[in-house]
Amino acid sequence: MDDKTNLINQLHIDRIVERSDGGSRRWLLLGSGVVLVLIVAAGIWWALSRPSGIAVQAAVAREVSSPNGATGVSKGISMLDASGYVVARRAATVASKIIGRVVEVLIEEGQRVETGQIIARLDDSNARAALAQSRAQLSQAEANLEAAKRALDDARPIFARNEQQMKVGVISAQTFDNARATYNASQSDFAVRVRGAEVAKAALDVAQRNFDDTIVRAPFGGVITVKAAQAGEIVSPQSAGGGFTRTGIGTIVDMESLEVEVDVSENFINRVQPGQPATIKLNAYPDWEIPAAVVAVIPTADRSKATVKVRVGFKQRDERVLPEMGARVAFLSEPSSPGSSTAAPVVAVMVPPDAVQVDGDNGTVFIINDNTVERRVVRLGSRTSEGQLVLSGLTAGSRVVVGNLEALSDGAKVRVAAPAAGQQGES
Repeated sequence: MDDKTNLINQLHIDRIVERSDGGSRRWLLLGSGVVLVLIVAAGIWWALSRPSGIAVQAAVAREVSSPNGATGVSKGISMLDASGYVVARRAATVASKIIGRVVEVLIEEGQRVETGQIIARLDDSNARAALAQSRAQLSQAEANLEAAKRALDDARPIFARNEQQMKVGVISAQTFDNARATYNASQSDFAVRVRGAEVAKAALDVAQRNFDDTIVRAPFGGVITVKAAQAGEIVSPQSAGGGFTRTGIGTIVDMESLEVEVDVSENFINRVQPGQPATIKLNAYPDWEIPAAVVAVIPTADRSKATVKVRVGFKQRDERVLPEMGARVAFLSEPSSPGSSTAAPVVAVMVPPDAVQVDGDNGTVFIINDNTVERRVVRLGSRTSEGQLVLSGLTAGSRVVVGNLEALSDGAKVRVAAPAAGQQGES
């Protein structure tokens, strides 16, 4: 009986252990369901709380007003920028009037010369000989003239006496005719000798001019920028001759006539007027702002570049300004004086270049109002290293979208991701 009882006990199933394992599985299934519900709830909460709209960057338009200088007069703001070069309105490559061999050059690059100063001498041996010949010919002509004058003076009283004798019948008609012929011949010879002396004098003037032309002088005061000829070379006023024939002695530039020529786009030429204030910055001295003014707007356009040439003059002269230097001109708004009732200072705003869609004289910006944008057309000024100048249509402190504006439209929903790099963030 004991063996059977032990065998039966071995076949017995522990119900407590079975219940314990089943409970664990039920708790495991219950916990998994709770986690799944929490995950779904978190996903729904994230979807509902996630910001909506197009992600954009924003920048704040900052005011740029006309600063007052030491004189109390408003300087004006840049309405337009254009690049060009420094040119001289008065410059000349000085050449001789005759063909000749250079015997002396009296100039060097950078030298200052005055009006009429000798800058070179040519071989004058032939011109000197021709001048001496002309002087001798003039002396001969003057001697012949003097002889003719004496002959005429001698013939005049003889003719007068014969004329009186002819009236009273003392001499024959033949004798009177001979006396009259002699007198007329003396008159004609004297007139010819007068003209001959004039010709000889004119020939002397020509020879003197040819001799003077062997000396090359400066036509005006300035600075020598190019020395083109050397002693021993042949110079000619024309380009004829061998490969070593020069057409000039040197180039003189009047530094007082320097100005800047810029090409302004046809789309913006209406912003430029003669007499308008401007500033010039040379590429060699980018931090040097030179006062200037518009001299003239050339009344013709370049069809290949769609530009109009504008001349801008310096108000201050400086030896650092050199011809052919690169320059950038900022055309300013008209200045205003304190107390003036007719003029008000121009106030504009500056925005990043990427905040504007440029279309000729105007542009388009997108202003951020809460979570939407407003499309607005603005009038543009110049573009500088600081940004794009907006003359009208935008107020200081407005938030504008920076970046890809093609994806935006008027009234589109946006969300500001971050302020644009280098720009003032949102306040």
